Amino acid sequence: MSLSTTPFGSTDMAITRVGFGSWAVSGAGWNYSWGATDDAESITAIRHAIAAGVNWIDTAAVYGHGHSERLVGKAVADLPEAERPYLFTKVGLVWDPENPAAAERRVMNPASVRRELEDSLRRLDVEHIDLYQVHWPDTGKAFEYGADVSKPSPDATPLEEYWQVMADLRAEGKVRAIGLSNHDVAQLEIAERIAHVDAIQPPFSAINRSAAPELTWAAAHGTGVIVYSPMQSGLLTGAFSVERVAALADDDWRRTHGDFTTGLTANLALADALRPIAAAHGVSPAEVAVAWTLAWPGVTAAIVGARTPAQVDGWTGAADLVLTAADLDAIAAAITATGAGTGPIRP
Repeated sequence: MSLSTTPFGSTDMAITRVGFGSWAVSGAGWNYSWGATDDAESITAIRHAIAAGVNWIDTAAVYGHGHSERLVGKAVADLPEAERPYLFTKVGLVWDPENPAAAERRVMNPASVRRELEDSLRRLDVEHIDLYQVHWPDTGKAFEYGADVSKPSPDATPLEEYWQVMADLRAEGKVRAIGLSNHDVAQLEIAERIAHVDAIQPPFSAINRSAAPELTWAAAHGTGVIVYSPMQSGLLTGAFSVERVAALADDDWRRTHGDFTTGLTANLALADALRPIAAAHGVSPAEVAVAWTLAWPGVTAAIVGARTPAQVDGWTGAADLVLTAADLDAIAAAITATGAGTGPIRP
C-alpha cells in the first residue's frame, strides 16, 4: 500500500502527510511515560504503519531513555532498503542511567550533542539520521514539560553554538537534515542566520494552536513542518471520556497535565464536535483532528502516535482527507463555543 508524498521543505526528501510517532511506545520507567507497553505489539504497530504506506518515523533519544529508538531500530532492521522509512530523532534531553527517576536535563553542549548522536545511531542501527532535531531550547536546567524557560541558567549552551554544531553534523554527512522542535520565531530567526533550518516540529492541534506564528515563519523560509500531538495526546480521538482519564495508569504523564484536568471538560466537548464531521466523511474523529492540522498553510505533515495496529488504522486516512470550508467553519465555531485551548481558530 502507498500514501501520496509531498516535498519536505527544501530537503531532498518527500514524506507522507502522516508519520508514526513513537513516544507512546517508549514503555514505563521514566518521567514522561504513557504507561507500560508491550514491545512485540509496539513493533507490530510500527510495521503496520509502514505497510499502510507511512514513510517516516519520529522518535527521540529521551523516549524511554533510549528504549523507543531501540524499538524503532528493531522494527525496520529486516526491511529491504526500498521499503525502509525515513528515521527522524531528537537530541538535547539527557538522563541519569543510574537514577532513571531523576529529572531529565536540557543539555546541548557540543560534546553532549555528538555523544548523543553516536548513541542514537547505535540504537537505531543506521549510519546516518535522516532528520536530527533539537528537542527543546537549552536552559541548563532540569526538564519540566510546559515550564517557563525564559531564564536559562549560566550553564546553558547558546542557540548560536548548538545550532552551529547541528550544521556541522549535516555538513559531515552524519545527518541528512537538521531541525528545531519547540523553538519560537525569535529563536528560528537566530538559527536561520547561521544555517538553514530544514524543519521545525511544534506542537499543534485544534486545542493547542499557539504555534501558528512558527507555521507562518516556516512557510516563508522554505522550512518543512511536522507538527506533533495533532490529536492532543489522544483527547481528540473521540475515544476519551472522564472515566477513561480517571483510569489512566498511575505512571501515565497525562494524568496530571492540565489538558486532562482543568481543561478536560472543554477539550472533550470539542472532541464531540468533530463526530458529525467525521460521520459526514465516513472517517474517524481522529482523522478529522489530524486533517485539521494539515489544512494549515506551512504544515508539511503530522506526527501521529499509536500503540497498536488498530490505532494506526484509525488515523492513516487523514493523509488524504480534505476538510471543506464548511468543516473548518464548524470546527472554528466549536472551538469558540467550548473555549478549548488557545490560538487562532481557523487556517
